[in-house]
Amino acid sequence: MKNIILAIGLFMGLAMPSFSQEKSNAEQSGDKYFFRYAYDKAIDAYSGSKQLTASGKRNLAESYFSMGQDAQAEAMYVDILEVPSNTIPEDFYNYAMLLKKQGRYVGANGWMNKFAESAPNDLRAKSYVKNNSKFESYLNNDANCSILKMSMNTEVQDFGTAYYNDKIVYASSNAKPKMIKRKYNWTGQPFLNLYSASVENGQLVNREFFNKKMNEKMHEGLASFSSNGLKMAYTRNNVKDYNHDDVVELQIYVSDLTNDKWTEPLPFTYNNQEYSVGHPCLSADGTRMYFASDMPGGLGGVDLYWSDLDGNGNWKTPVNLGNSINTEGDEMFPFYEEEKQTLSFASNGHFGLGGLDVFSSILKANTWGPVANAGAPINSQFDDFSLIFNSKTNRGYFSSNRFNGLGDDDIYSFERLPLKKMNKMIVGIVKDKKGSAIPETFVSLFDSQDSLLAYAISEKDGSFEFNVGTDRNFLLTGSKEKYSSGSTNASSYGDQDTIFVSLTLLQDELIETPIDNGLTKIAKLNAIHFDFDKSNIRQDASEELDKIVRVLNSYPSMEIQLSAFADCRGTKEYNEVLAQSRALATTTYIQNRISKPNRVSGKGYGESRAVNDCICNDQGYSECAEKAHAENRRTEFTIVK
Repeated sequence: MKNIILAIGLFMGLAMPSFSQEKSNAEQSGDKYFFRYAYDKAIDAYSGSKQLTASGKRNLAESYFSMGQDAQAEAMYVDILEVPSNTIPEDFYNYAMLLKKQGRYVGANGWMNKFAESAPNDLRAKSYVKNNSKFESYLNNDANCSILKMSMNTEVQDFGTAYYNDKIVYASSNAKPKMIKRKYNWTGQPFLNLYSASVENGQLVNREFFNKKMNEKMHEGLASFSSNGLKMAYTRNNVKDYNHDDVVELQIYVSDLTNDKWTEPLPFTYNNQEYSVGHPCLSADGTRMYFASDMPGGLGGVDLYWSDLDGNGNWKTPVNLGNSINTEGDEMFPFYEEEKQTLSFASNGHFGLGGLDVFSSILKANTWGPVANAGAPINSQFDDFSLIFNSKTNRGYFSSNRFNGLGDDDIYSFERLPLKKMNKMIVGIVKDKKGSAIPETFVSLFDSQDSLLAYAISEKDGSFEFNVGTDRNFLLTGSKEKYSSGSTNASSYGDQDTIFVSLTLLQDELIETPIDNGLTKIAKLNAIHFDFDKSNIRQDASEELDKIVRVLNSYPSMEIQLSAFADCRGTKEYNEVLAQSRALATTTYIQNRISKPNRVSGKGYGESRAVNDCICNDQGYSECAEKAHAENRRTEFTIVK
């Protein structure tokens, strides 16, 4: 999965030490692609160098991480960390963030301890030291919060919601295959545009372009509106980039609704060719704007600022929100909730569960209060961001690239439930088929939408428990090395305050057969298949993946690689994106159910390597039967260790 910071805005800056080792031509080429955010090309270039400098290895590790190739990124970070003289504190931090993304929190804490020791004055280190003891409370599901995945999410990016009258406006890179003409470097997806949707029964429906006039040739997204709907601010790329650095900075534009038409968008006074300004959030009356920027003078990569309108309608000099909010990391996606005077924002600098987490702070007398982590289920080990909330309805939206989504970034709604719905508990025990307790089992709690709500480790007596809301259905799964995964259902409907469940794990008798590379093939790793133009895991596919999960949990040293493919319909570029989405969906399904998730890696290969003669012409058309196309929409698995 890509780095969400780069996917939304070109916000990135990390000082690199200078080493005397001379860079090869391949590394210099890799650097060029890296600083253009063309990570796939950077990986190819760096891989062509026989020897990389420490900075080259660092860039390669970040390229792998940004492309979702976590196993390769980890191998490169391990390579860097093996030579202490070449390491910098940021290496400890970045490696810890990679481990967090994989749910390997114990290892992540070990490297965060090293980071805190080497950079004790770093605000991220201080946040870790102060809040690490609260980790379990962040991880436990907030029983009064219910989340719902939006059915209109696509296989690419959908994120960044905003309230606009009775509708929701958001950004999306969705496009049909024939429409894909422009793509930005780091994901290969079409450019972002603004869409609006109505709300029906909790879902977003009737999607349409918000305003074709504002959807230009580059990115447009992350809008905000005054409460009366007459003023808007939104982010778009600076098309006329005179900086000659191959990086297109973000800018904010403002427009007013006059006679039912939006005026020609005007640039925000403090847009600049040298840095990015984006993610605007207007106050209810439109006289204050919060935004994110990597302008000089900030505390870290991206900071949050505000600017007020004066009596003449001019924006005043931006004010940095200070070190109560900002860190040396990235703070972005601000949303100010007027009723509660609460600022919500995303950060990878404050201590959290992994990636970007959602945080909040209350403004009192122009002073920001303590920063609070929203915790699960809003936050996860993945990127969670762009939260908006209406305290009158107790409902809101946020965006996330968590593993159970439909594609890349997805939109979720959430509801703060009444207190009366907070008082139920699931109490369970993990046991084997003989009824003996199984301790230290990894137990996951999912809702009816297959969203991971929380997880626990069973005690010595096999017991575990979860706090849950009322009138909901749940799925619980358990996994442990040398045992097959088990699952059971639970329901909080009815009058019982405590729901008792039993989770049984079996010790599989697996069939061993030799394979060509001298290893042992455990069971049979069958390919899984996908519906046309989809990347979600079907029921039949999940059954096959569960078999692989059982194998991997029974053989903790085994490693597998997966390769995902599309059929030939659509453009080559679109099919590469689609195949990568399928690789991501498959990888994350397995990784979230096994120990040592870095043992699984995968990549999408588009429409290449068809298993039959079903090849399309230049217009993406083939006379093949649907059954033949379906054979090519697959993910294959290879045991590599």
